[in-house]
Amino acid sequence: MLQFPTWKVLLIVFVTLLGGLFALPNVLTESQRQNIPGFLPSSPAKLGLDLQGGVSLLLSVDAEQSVTKQLNDLLREVRSKLQTTRGDERIAYSALRVEDESVRFRLRDPSMIDRAVNLMRELNQPIGGPLGAASISVSQIAGGEVEIRFTAQRVDEIMTEATRQTVSKLGPRLDPNGIGEILVQPSGETDIIVEAPGESDPQRLIRIIEQPGVLTFNLVVQDQQALSDALRTGQTRVGTMLVPTVDGGQLLVEADPIIEGDMVRSATQGFHPDNSRPVVNFTFNTTGARLFGEATAQNRGRPFAIILDGVSQSAPRIQTAILTGSGFIEGNFTVSSAQELATVIQAGALPAQVNVERVSVVGPTLGQDSIEAGALASIIGLVLVAVFMIIAYGLFGGFAVGSLVANVLLIFGALSGLGATLTLPGIAGIILTIGMAVDANVLVFERIREESRNGRSPLSAVESGYQQALSTILDANITTLLAAAVLYTLGSGPVKGFAVTLAIGIFTSVFTAFVVTRWFTVLWLRTARPKQLPM
Repeated sequence: MLQFPTWKVLLIVFVTLLGGLFALPNVLTESQRQNIPGFLPSSPAKLGLDLQGGVSLLLSVDAEQSVTKQLNDLLREVRSKLQTTRGDERIAYSALRVEDESVRFRLRDPSMIDRAVNLMRELNQPIGGPLGAASISVSQIAGGEVEIRFTAQRVDEIMTEATRQTVSKLGPRLDPNGIGEILVQPSGETDIIVEAPGESDPQRLIRIIEQPGVLTFNLVVQDQQALSDALRTGQTRVGTMLVPTVDGGQLLVEADPIIEGDMVRSATQGFHPDNSRPVVNFTFNTTGARLFGEATAQNRGRPFAIILDGVSQSAPRIQTAILTGSGFIEGNFTVSSAQELATVIQAGALPAQVNVERVSVVGPTLGQDSIEAGALASIIGLVLVAVFMIIAYGLFGGFAVGSLVANVLLIFGALSGLGATLTLPGIAGIILTIGMAVDANVLVFERIREESRNGRSPLSAVESGYQQALSTILDANITTLLAAAVLYTLGSGPVKGFAVTLAIGIFTSVFTAFVVTRWFTVLWLRTARPKQLPM
């Protein structure tokens, strides 16, 4: 138990020195950190919103808008289904529309009502699988019309899914590289909390969040008479729609797009090959590239509009089939606005509109005060613990203090090495770890003191003390580790920060209390060979 072969000694020294080196960036200036070797972290532990300041936003999701979008998708399915009927079974209809939270259409032949209702019921997609509850209800209403409506359970599912998808899409929008430590999490059924540490411009975040990012490619209708009629009356022919252009004009386009934004695989900021103005380059996925290639091959000579959030950005004419599956969007962009737009397109359109309900800006001064208060609390705690340990256990208490310093170094080294974010609760976790590390030493020392009083020799008392305290220390730390795992799994934000530092502290405290302190003790025993323990 008290044997320390050379490899163990080297391992202890290596781990402790490595932890110290990984923690080194936390005490160096920015210029000094530039000279750090490449295998070591080049930046200190990341600080959370509560420590370095930043922006906190409370968002609300207009989930009902997502239901409307699903109804429009259902309308297209209804149209497609009706158009498949042929011959004597053909169902003639008119006035297909979304109205009163349902899809409705009027039959020209009332005798076809049962046929139409049964046909529409084929669109049902049971919730959760073939045996699940119905997703739509189909019925006949006054005026010889058929009504298709989502069931209440399906509406709830759509609204819940809208919030979940919004959270999943906002993360890549706000933090495309995944290194900004921006927190996006649901709060209740339709609210979302966004925390951006270090952010100084809340309006930039709001601008990115509020942009729907709906991208479509629609063929332009070249019938000038139809365009003139639409501009004069405000009414468009079936299957067409008017869209504004970025220069203030109007375009008449086909309502059904040839390509939608979810088929875009990547989007980046670039420059126009002719005039070097900022543009947004895009690349379609395999399906999008195939559909775009087919559409451009079949429509040579026709212009198509690139429509973003209901506004045509440009309407180039198809000269030849575009089979490369890539292109660019041009407009009055700056480099910054093109980058933001590329990020929005890359992340995809939001399933529903997001409204900013509250904006909170946390100043760096408050964060610095928290850091200083946390550091002061840690130092006071460390000093008081050191004084207590030395008074209570003499030289052995000094060994414990030395391992405690190593413990703090290892914690900060681990935080820097893992790139973990340190929050105010995380500082509390470090302070708690200091107490836990001392607790392990106290258990061992009390066991050693008890064995010494029973007449054992110093070497035998130390060996027996460590053996008997091992199971108690492991039980206590494993229980705490499980609690930290639950906090990390179920918690978010600062709770996760506390769980991370607590879990790291558990491993480092067991290592320092049971390995480093024991090594100090063995070195002293072999050197001094005391006849009585000074404790």
